[in-house]
Amino acid sequence: MSIESTAGVVLRLRPLTETSLIVNWLTRDFGRIATVAKGARRPKSPFRGQIDLFYVADFSFSRSRRSDLHTLRETRLLESNAGLRTDLGSLRQASYFAALIEQTTEPETPLPALFARFARLLRQLQNQPPNPQTVFGFEMKLLEDLGLTPKLGEARLTPGSRRILEKLLEMDWPAICQLRPSAAQATEIRQFLHGFLIYHIEKIPKGRNRALGCDA
Repeated sequence: MSIESTAGVVLRLRPLTETSLIVNWLTRDFGRIATVAKGARRPKSPFRGQIDLFYVADFSFSRSRRSDLHTLRETRLLESNAGLRTDLGSLRQASYFAALIEQTTEPETPLPALFARFARLLRQLQNQPPNPQTVFGFEMKLLEDLGLTPKLGEARLTPGSRRILEKLLEMDWPAICQLRPSAAQATEIRQFLHGFLIYHIEKIPKGRNRALGCDA
């Protein structure tokens, strides 16, 4: 049984037994993987305080030969991203991003740029009020990582909206947060990306409207 080590962001947690958890990660080296944290729900577990939603950690795991569910061995917390738990809007955005990652990426396909980008975004979300351009930026950058970058020159967009979409690919999160699209541009971009995502991935995870601050 081989032992691997990497860094990862916790995308999702769910109970496996009365004492154990399944932890879904986006990792630096292996892409998306799932591990079982045996005994993690016990009060004296060494995993207590080390794994939770959107935690970033260094960890090691034993690779399973029979399934894609591996065994978590040790974790070392790097960032808790605690600020996400104090703002519902930021938490909704982070949850939508995690669901979109899970839906659009294949298990155990390395995406180191996506891991780094998502980890930076989780930090940024704690330092700003939620805004729609963050959602648009994540969607555009994820499409780029997946090899599905929209051909903006061929799209039916107003020049201003096209330029904003171009900037979303060029800029990092602090600069994206400073963009100020007009209400008409935000609506046009929201509708364009909605249609583009539906065409390429068929179904958008629940929570996009809430992440954008729209009605559920």
